[in-house]
Amino acid sequence: MKSYRIPEMAKKYLEYDMIQAHTELPEFPESRIRLLFTFLANQRTPLIHSELYSLVVSLVQFGMDTHDMIDSESGRLQEKEMRSRQLKVLAGDYYSSRFYQLLAQAGQVDMIRSISKGVTEVNKLKVTLYTRMKQLKVTAEEYVSQYVRIKTELFHAFTAILDEKMAIIWTELLHSVGRCEVVMEELIRSEKPEAFDGSWGYWHVMDSGTDEEKRKLTSDSASEATFTLSLLAKYDVRGQLSEKLKQSVQHVQSLVSKLESDKLARELQQLGESFLRPLLPAASAFE
Repeated sequence: MKSYRIPEMAKKYLEYDMIQAHTELPEFPESRIRLLFTFLANQRTPLIHSELYSLVVSLVQFGMDTHDMIDSESGRLQEKEMRSRQLKVLAGDYYSSRFYQLLAQAGQVDMIRSISKGVTEVNKLKVTLYTRMKQLKVTAEEYVSQYVRIKTELFHAFTAILDEKMAIIWTELLHSVGRCEVVMEELIRSEKPEAFDGSWGYWHVMDSGTDEEKRKLTSDSASEATFTLSLLAKYDVRGQLSEKLKQSVQHVQSLVSKLESDKLARELQQLGESFLRPLLPAASAFE
């Protein structure tokens, strides 16, 4: 099996001085890309395009994630903010477009269709979720499950080309790794009171909070840091998310243990552990 080097391969397409100097970019989708590459390269007959497929999907995902970071607020922006927004639009378009070029050069027209269909489905899922959020019709669990779908939908384009037995465990692992990512992101978000609006914690309070708390969440007072901090503490948002992350990682590890290939299992065991590593200084939640 080839060594995993997708992040290094992607750098020449992702790293541009002007973009990095003037705007913030998302994290590389490391866990899902590593999972994809590991499965593609560990077939009975390893796919010759395992690196190419993993690379182009990383570029498409990075492009969509860049677009998701665009501030949609209307109103007059300062020059620096306007430049940042414009660069996100252009950068997202550029990253996404490179996959057409790379696959076309390799004669992979069918894969272009499959990935393009995946992008369309992801955008539909986003519109549906954002609409329901705006209408306050989302529960905390639905919020997580829908974001997991948004994160993983694109990767289902490869299910049909996997060995039949591998395809089953791939689908389960993809969902579980996607859930780990979503919960980890929400855990990090819980450390920033200014990011509380629309987060898992927000929807949890909308599910379980008092009528007064719900009223305040939908009013201007929702942006008050002291109010947000009081909700984070009262509902132990970080503690609950930590427990959810632990459970999600355990599920990943349980699925990995069922793999027939010890080599594949060793490769993927590290994935689950990687989600816990940043939290080791606060390891009490995982003891």
